[in-house]
Amino acid sequence: MANNKQINYLNKDFSTFKSDLIEYAKSYFPTVYNDFSQASPGSMFIEMAAYVGDVLSYYLDNQLQETFLQYAKQPNNLYSLAYMLGYRPKITSAAIADLDVFQTVPSKIVGGQYYPDFDYALVVQPGMQVQSNVSTTAYFYIPEKVDFTISSSYDPTDISIYSLSSGNPDKYLLKKSAKAISGQLKSQTFTFGNSDRFPRITINDSNIISIVKVTDSDGNIWYEVPYLAQDYIFNPVQNTSTNYPSLNQFSNQVPYIIDKISVPRRFISRVLSNQSLVLEFGSGINSVADSAIIPDPSTVGMGLTNGLTLLNTAFDPTNFVTTQTYGLTPKNTTLTVQYLVGGGASSNAQSNQLTVPVSFTVTGNNTSQQNTIVTNNPLPAAGGGDGDTIEELRMNSMVQYSSQLRAVTQQDYMSRVLSMHPKFGKVAKVYVTKDDSTFVQYSKNSPANRDQSLVSLYVLGLDSNANLAQPSQALSQNIDTYLSEYRMMTDTINIKSAFIINIGCIFDVIIRPNFSGQDVIARCITALQDYFNIDNFQINQPIILSNVYSLLDQVQGVQTTQNVQITNLYGESSGYSKYSYDIPGATINDILYPSLDPSIFEVKYLDKDIQGRVVTF
Repeated sequence: MANNKQINYLNKDFSTFKSDLIEYAKSYFPTVYNDFSQASPGSMFIEMAAYVGDVLSYYLDNQLQETFLQYAKQPNNLYSLAYMLGYRPKITSAAIADLDVFQTVPSKIVGGQYYPDFDYALVVQPGMQVQSNVSTTAYFYIPEKVDFTISSSYDPTDISIYSLSSGNPDKYLLKKSAKAISGQLKSQTFTFGNSDRFPRITINDSNIISIVKVTDSDGNIWYEVPYLAQDYIFNPVQNTSTNYPSLNQFSNQVPYIIDKISVPRRFISRVLSNQSLVLEFGSGINSVADSAIIPDPSTVGMGLTNGLTLLNTAFDPTNFVTTQTYGLTPKNTTLTVQYLVGGGASSNAQSNQLTVPVSFTVTGNNTSQQNTIVTNNPLPAAGGGDGDTIEELRMNSMVQYSSQLRAVTQQDYMSRVLSMHPKFGKVAKVYVTKDDSTFVQYSKNSPANRDQSLVSLYVLGLDSNANLAQPSQALSQNIDTYLSEYRMMTDTINIKSAFIINIGCIFDVIIRPNFSGQDVIARCITALQDYFNIDNFQINQPIILSNVYSLLDQVQGVQTTQNVQITNLYGESSGYSKYSYDIPGATINDILYPSLDPSIFEVKYLDKDIQGRVVTF
């Protein structure tokens, strides 16, 4: 009987469920029940059934929506989808600074001449922490060692006279340059008992930049890998005569050699939507050697036993470099996890602020000299910024999947730079193009041809106030190093700074009767502040004045917008960009165009650079 009854499968909400249930009861149970008033028990049961149907329909639609990256809204689902597509979400971006590290040493006399006594020179081990002199919460971390005992073309030591005694040098000042990233070093310990497959630990902290080191109670080091099937890392080894006798002659140019080492003790890390960090370890299966699982390249192409060739067979390239053992699992030990926290726009310290060394370890013949070590940053730190917003996470994840980690098109280079790991710095804006100034002249009579292999990358960072700033040398170097892993072999990357054009906006509006002019102007300024927010502008994006007029006309209390004027603000002494710009000459048909050189319009001080007044007809 039920199969012959007409059932509507298009119901989606409470009202349609209820009306169809009533019609169903009237059609198939006319003599059983016919009281459909609001006070009847039957209506109660019908409405309860409609309620259940409405709730189930909502959650079914919601769950289906959350499985698609372009429609998902819940952060935890977006994070899971991002990792599935190969993108690592960023919860914070660290600033990068070029630090000068100083140490004083006494002088000594050799052959009647005064020289620094390098017997007092120290080696500052990796992990030095430096604090800002204006903020007790701003820390910077130096990941590499600072060695005052040697000087080379790669790592030179500047020497100057620090003090005189009776007209002769008494002390010398040694100076080294080091790269530092914003972040405070923290640690947590985790105890493991019996062996467990793929155990996980969670670090509950905020603004975690990266894992620095993981060691167990036996002194073993655990290494982070992109995925547990990868059983190796590229380890930089110092180029010394002991490590590399045949390569030591190039130590000035190549101080470290990349060495591929096997790491059975390894882990992966994943960031959750609540900003905590989860570390996952291996399965503990180590009875089968990796060589028995990884295919042998010398026999892969031999074909099948029936004589069929494999010349046209597509092999997964990861099969030749991965293993299914997934690494060891911690057992009856205690792990100490050291990690960095910090970053954000506030970490972009100004120059001459990073002057307080707070923790470091030194080695040398006279470690008592460690109290002479000081630091300073002659240039501002740059690159710090916030983590991914929901839309940035969505867009970066989709780009990651389509690009498949390669950089071929201009959009690929842009996505690679914007997806750079936060510990290497934050790129606020990026624009990729071919360099029009580079030509290849084949003959005197032939036209100039552009070098298609040269990629020009125009980037901008952020200062401590989250305003646009030219990228520091450290940030540019990190971008260049990072892109070298993904670029085409024939591409040459030229990293440049885009031009910043600071502007102001002055407007006149006519208000409606019975409205306060002060309130209307305040609402107009708020609307323009949202419009000119630098997050809404990209390099080489024009300003369409008709959109500004339309925006002001929609503000409550505005009858009409009389005039909108864009002005150029420049001068480093006033806190603006040093570049001036001909605003009237660049405005055509109410569209303000940027310069031919890649540039971006920025209202630097939103509170004072946007001004308005009330006028009459």
